[in-house]
Amino acid sequence: MDLRAPQTTPWRSPHRLRLHVDGGSFLPAMLRAIRRARHYILAEMYLVEPGRTAGRFAAALAAAASRSVQVLVLIDDFGSRALSQQDRDRLTGAGIHLAIYNPLRFGAMRGNLERDHRKLLLVDGRMAFVGGAGITDEFNPRHAPHDHWHEFMLRIEGPCVEDWHRLFTAEWRRWSDVRPPAWTDTEWPFPEGACGRIVADAAPGSGGLLRSTLARFKKAERRLWIATAYFVPTRRLRQILGQAARRGVDVRLLLPSEKSDHPAVWHAGRRFYGRLLRQGVRIYEYQPRFLHAKAFLCDDWVSIGSGNLDHWTLRWNLEAAQEIEDAGFSDEVARILENDFAQSETWDFETWQRRGRITRLLERAWGAVDALLVYLSYRGHITQGRRRRSRPRTP
Repeated sequence: MDLRAPQTTPWRSPHRLRLHVDGGSFLPAMLRAIRRARHYILAEMYLVEPGRTAGRFAAALAAAASRSVQVLVLIDDFGSRALSQQDRDRLTGAGIHLAIYNPLRFGAMRGNLERDHRKLLLVDGRMAFVGGAGITDEFNPRHAPHDHWHEFMLRIEGPCVEDWHRLFTAEWRRWSDVRPPAWTDTEWPFPEGACGRIVADAAPGSGGLLRSTLARFKKAERRLWIATAYFVPTRRLRQILGQAARRGVDVRLLLPSEKSDHPAVWHAGRRFYGRLLRQGVRIYEYQPRFLHAKAFLCDDWVSIGSGNLDHWTLRWNLEAAQEIEDAGFSDEVARILENDFAQSETWDFETWQRRGRITRLLERAWGAVDALLVYLSYRGHITQGRRRRSRPRTP
């Protein structure tokens, strides 16, 4: 098995879709789905932190378990490191089946870098939420009214829900001996809808999702609009963006401003702006809040998922995305991105050349750190014939 190849499902239809923008929309929708669950809930999350948002989700999941709904929650050990053992015990004590992805181990070194970065909530085999959000107050405008993170979550109803169910089940079985619910064939009540498929990494750091995404970018004919929280592009990505812009494709990047949770990554990625701007790529830095969204629009194709455009996504993370091929949905996404562009600072090559000396020094300094980390990562990373670590654990 070639772990570098992405896991892809067949294109299927129909799907009913809703793109939720920001936590004021998707958090209540996810909680409503949990409260209406009758059979089972599957959740796979990277970022989970104590707070009011996590408390509401924990209460809703516990209430579901109390009415005999089977609740399976898979969380990444590093992404949920802020949760105490007492927090985790409260979940399991409420009847929630909790599994921990790749528990951190002293001395594991590189092994500890492999993380499950996927975000999924699936309820009763009827609907799934996928995107880039975590269960933390950072996404909740009720608790961070002025600086909550800007994020997208896609609600899906249709045959791809089965594919998300199977993707979750395969990963769950590696980390827990609790038997997951079996899929039951579902008849969807809508005769027409968008066409979609799932693309996912076969293993953490395999880079399959990113390679599949770049292959699609190469086919862009009219527009290639990218929103990503962390932009430290590979050479191949820079080539694809430049080539598309030179052949007349409308190439736009929607990126964070200085309002980033990782300023070092922001500075490291900015060192590539000049070359991209010179080739005709348009760059927008979102100003109101931290841009955490991951959305790719290429002609009438859209990808909403967990992966960013950086080396961490390529080398260490387990990622997944929902792809949609539909003119109506792609135009809806385009309208949302156009609104974000209007709230952004726009860079052109001439303006970029006039940036200050301190800015240039920060780019070079953090760029050098990034280049060193990339070198060390590539030097020791094995992608062929690598055995996946599988340590079932049910706290």
